[in-house]
Amino acid sequence: MKKALITGSAGLIGSESVRFFCEKDFQVFGIDNDMRSYFFGKEASTLWNKEKLEKYKNYTHYAFDIRDEKELDKMFKKNTFDLIIHTAAQPSHDWAAKEPLTDFSINATATLLLLENFRKYSSEGVFIFTSTNKVYGDRPNFLPLIETEKRYELSEDHTFYQGVDESMSIDDCLHSIFGASKVAADIMVAEYGKYFHLKTAIFRGGCLTGPAHSGTSLHGFLAYLVRCIATGKKYTILGFKGKQVRDNIHSSDLIRAFYEVYKNPRHGEAYNIGGSRYSNFSILEAIEQIELILKKKAKVEYVDKNRIGDHMWYISDISKFRSHYPNWEFKISPQEILEDLCKHGHIE
Repeated sequence: MKKALITGSAGLIGSESVRFFCEKDFQVFGIDNDMRSYFFGKEASTLWNKEKLEKYKNYTHYAFDIRDEKELDKMFKKNTFDLIIHTAAQPSHDWAAKEPLTDFSINATATLLLLENFRKYSSEGVFIFTSTNKVYGDRPNFLPLIETEKRYELSEDHTFYQGVDESMSIDDCLHSIFGASKVAADIMVAEYGKYFHLKTAIFRGGCLTGPAHSGTSLHGFLAYLVRCIATGKKYTILGFKGKQVRDNIHSSDLIRAFYEVYKNPRHGEAYNIGGSRYSNFSILEAIEQIELILKKKAKVEYVDKNRIGDHMWYISDISKFRSHYPNWEFKISPQEILEDLCKHGHIE
């Protein structure tokens, strides 16, 4: 039986990965100590999701901290993994500034610990890392954006109209503390692929979403927005007039992309991944559509100050990934993403 290790296994992408690979008859090992509740409070806890995963007989859950060198070493010495999917992270701009050392130790140092164990004990396997579009910092904000009634946009003749591709520089821009720690991890995963010739892949995600998301005000835009509108809670828009654009990909579509890489891995490749031109909303547009689905009016507050390093407009150009893996296609439309969140999301 093939073995997979998934970090952050009770989170959005981690839990989707657990389900997918358990159903592919892998023996799946998950690591998740519910740090999300430490970051964002009880409403963001992933324990509810962990309990759902434990129905799989071929899933084993571990609750140790991914920064624990001894526990990681023990796990890797006992198991040779065919696949490692590293999704565990501190994922918030704002939270990272409160505890930069904690943020860096989780996002960067723990990634290096995993890579080194991968190199020593499972070097024939595949290592997939969920990075972020925040590695590009605020550079996308310097594109010649056009303000329309409900969103910022690029002109159709602009180089990046179809989305930001991997040629965008990550240098000389404001990343946020979170963005910087993810840059460190992102580059290290690529380096282990290229320097040690290991099978590694980096996915620089746009807005990753789905009903398994424990959305909160500091992370999980669409899931948290749905929760607010469904429960009548006030939603606060932070800057940019609510016209900031995000491209949205359903977690199940992302995991199928991971599977394509697993079947035909390369060495140290980075891929921008997200909804692309196929699936994107501004906050104002998302509110409007969710109101229609739920038949409820949103309670919205606007704060003029945006988050430091946040994007006014970000759409992923996924053409590099598609050129390497032409069999992959989106299966879940933007409307279906919203309906899935409204019907099956974690609303409590």
